[in-house]
Amino acid sequence: MWLHATSLLKFNLPVQTPFLLMLRPRSSDRQWIGREEYLMSEGAQVQEFTDPFGNLSQRVISPAGAFWIKTSVEAETPDNSDVTPGAPFVEVQHLPTDVLQYLLPSRYCESDRFSQLAAEVTTQCTAGYDQCAAIVDYVQSTTRYAPGEPGGIISACEVNQNESGVCRDLAHLSIALCRALSIPARLVVGYLQGLEPMDQHAWFEAFVGGRWYTFDPTQSDLRGGRIVIACGRDAADVALYTQFGSFVDLLTLDVTVAEIPRP
Repeated sequence: MWLHATSLLKFNLPVQTPFLLMLRPRSSDRQWIGREEYLMSEGAQVQEFTDPFGNLSQRVISPAGAFWIKTSVEAETPDNSDVTPGAPFVEVQHLPTDVLQYLLPSRYCESDRFSQLAAEVTTQCTAGYDQCAAIVDYVQSTTRYAPGEPGGIISACEVNQNESGVCRDLAHLSIALCRALSIPARLVVGYLQGLEPMDQHAWFEAFVGGRWYTFDPTQSDLRGGRIVIACGRDAADVALYTQFGSFVDLLTLDVTVAEIPRP
């Protein structure tokens, strides 16, 4: 299927402000970027680079005052994410080298503190995909999905204690539990067709059966097309925008995702 996704960010900046932005998806073996538009206010200085995780990122110095960024993308992507119960666990010694970094504890995913819980949650499961599915079931049954809930980024331990969170928080908890079982897991940010309420979205991927599989503890199933913008160890790696210096006021974040009819 083809999806058309847009985002609009508007800021009020007291002074000239440096940003790191991560808003441009790129083509991969699971999505093809057919058309893209990336616009921002006049006067911004921009330099693009690829970060250590392969994401397209931009260094921006924005002028003071009103500052906006508009993005638009048309992408071909599968209608649904693959579901493969029984996909086997991959022993650490057989993992690709670039996957190893997703085994380690990270800032918001303290996997070294979840070994016992992860074992309890998956005690009856075949190692691999089925363990990840059991983790999703656990997170869905114990943690309330609260889109739009105010507050800053919290860690997996805090999510487990609070028993509620936004999409990013539920993904962090799931990632920590997967890594505690030596299953590589990473955070993904992007667009999801049919998300309610519509916004930028976060889910996670786990490496089993020799490839990455999509999991989403905020949804009852994996139907709907997804456009991946970026992947990383946790939210510290894949923030849509990071500003430096003075506090900035985000006035607007509008997102749309719609299927493009094809003859």
